[in-house]
Amino acid sequence: MKARSLVFDLFGDYLRYRGGEARLRSLVALMGCFDVPESTVRVVVTRLRKEGWLTSRRDGRETVYALSDAAWALLDEGRERIFHRAQGPWDGQWHMVIYSVPETERGLREQLRKKLAWFGFGPLSAAVWLSPHDRTGLVLEAFVDEPAVQLDVFQSRSRGTSVDRDIAARSWDLEGLNGAYGELLETYRPRLAAYRSGELQGARALVERMTLVHDYRRFPFRDPDLPPELLPEGWCGRVAHEVFLEAHGLLRGPAEACVDALLRSAAMPDDAAD
Repeated sequence: MKARSLVFDLFGDYLRYRGGEARLRSLVALMGCFDVPESTVRVVVTRLRKEGWLTSRRDGRETVYALSDAAWALLDEGRERIFHRAQGPWDGQWHMVIYSVPETERGLREQLRKKLAWFGFGPLSAAVWLSPHDRTGLVLEAFVDEPAVQLDVFQSRSRGTSVDRDIAARSWDLEGLNGAYGELLETYRPRLAAYRSGELQGARALVERMTLVHDYRRFPFRDPDLPPELLPEGWCGRVAHEVFLEAHGLLRGPAEACVDALLRSAAMPDDAAD
């Protein structure tokens, strides 16, 4: 896990519920659980502040950091995709985005493709992306200030379920994704017994829980959250999601206890103020 990702995760999962800000010495103590040295923490928070992801203020001789509004928005969007799945039956409608971006704007075109994938769209062809969920409004809003991006949105139905399944298979690498979910299950399902028994405490629980989130976080970029009727036989994505939620919940108590203990310790006055 990269140090800058750790900062985001610590704020998103823990510090947001403890006032939403942290002194530098607190961040140093927390990231020490991941063997990140103080010098690296200082460099990372300085860069994040310059990039607009962190804000800072002085409290006496100490520096206190908080996430910026843009960072909180990014975290909230990511949290929604990681922890929640679409509910209810599918209405059979495909929601399509057809885009046109000038060849001179290749960077913007790549940005558009990444955003489409994040929103759960898949490429039926190079410039035609589709989703079973009505998220075209999110795409339009994301690029409303980009005149070089021309977007057209449509809704349509296919001839039936078999065609829909074929469309899904062509638009996403479901076989590869299912294999990745299987590997995640092989890693974490055997550990549930230890999580339930409370075997992991202190820094071990914190590191394990944040590693779990790190390992699972990549799936929203790949998984379009398809309705059951579009999924291949033997799909284990839903089971993997349930295991993730259970493991995340079981580790919450000891991980939060570790964070609270470290914050209390870091808050004790000493002569080495930051």
